[in-house]
Amino acid sequence: MQTYKLKNNVYILEGFTMVGPLEGKGPLKDYFDYVIQDDTLKEKTFEKAERKLLYDLIINAVDKAGLKLCDIDFFVGGDLLNQIVSSSYTARELNIPFIGLYSACANMTESLAISSIFVDNKVANNIVAATCTHFSSAERQYRFPLELGNQRPPTAQWTITGGGASIVSNIPSKIRIDSVTFGKVIDYGISDVNNMGAAMAPAACDTIKTHLENTKHKISDYDIILTGDLGKLGSEILIDLMEHENIILGQNYSDCGCMIYDKTEKVFMGGSGAGCSASVLNSYVLYKMKKGDFKRVLMVSTGALMSTTTSQQGDTIPGIAHAIELVYEANCDNFPNNKIIKAKNSKLKNSKTKAKNNKSKI
Repeated sequence: MQTYKLKNNVYILEGFTMVGPLEGKGPLKDYFDYVIQDDTLKEKTFEKAERKLLYDLIINAVDKAGLKLCDIDFFVGGDLLNQIVSSSYTARELNIPFIGLYSACANMTESLAISSIFVDNKVANNIVAATCTHFSSAERQYRFPLELGNQRPPTAQWTITGGGASIVSNIPSKIRIDSVTFGKVIDYGISDVNNMGAAMAPAACDTIKTHLENTKHKISDYDIILTGDLGKLGSEILIDLMEHENIILGQNYSDCGCMIYDKTEKVFMGGSGAGCSASVLNSYVLYKMKKGDFKRVLMVSTGALMSTTTSQQGDTIPGIAHAIELVYEANCDNFPNNKIIKAKNSKLKNSKTKAKNNKSKI
């Protein structure tokens, strides 16, 4: 089956997010750990800035969880650049085992799914799952140099500058990973590289439908169902596709690409990129779950699996979507070993403020 129900308790211990200046002005600005004021991060190229962004995400996520790099068994993640160079070059600096993945904008949930299975099977105790994107590096690779000022069609989305890192652990927390569903590659024949939402929506439909069938859950069981970055048009297509499957996505459905930007920003159909779902999940979603506002969450990141070469050759665009189900643990504070964990993590009470002000780390 595509769905893996975790047998042993696996948790997201902490999450950390960083976003760029534009994203930091959006509706979720108060939930992000750190907003970058200079999207070059004082590096000479945008590609190097993306690497630094991912490195800072991981270092600060580990610190926020009260751990050290030596406590991390694996770094699992990927990015959008060719040969996932941002992740690979970041791993070079971390000196911990690296498992590189590529599911395009579905990288976050794929990384979390792989990490949770490792922890569930006692292969590892603590894993950092992370991904990010940078608007300028993605534009240069997939579209045109920024200097050309090419006009965007109305169906286009905006690759976010930002990302997130999660610490997947056997240490109890209020956020437990209940199950994961790995998606199939679905292709409905979309070939327009400026219409990613339409290309990815069928994969999201297939994964959500499969997850519901395998877990025997209903849409109403979830406080929120989130897709990764379908954007406005892709979300509307997904709603229509689900209705054809006799599944009605209600008021508890939203898309990270629609949430991250203000309506006044000229981002067309909304946000995109691997960092889109990563930043929303590790900020807004985890915050709401820690407070107990969300008791059960279905996170479905979506990805378009084309390359610049396939697009130039006229190939259609395959889509993928992976899902993770998160559950709120109300009695986490009463777990037997949490007194030890609390003592270890006592320095994290003001971790958000600390992360924002600690210039040596950011």
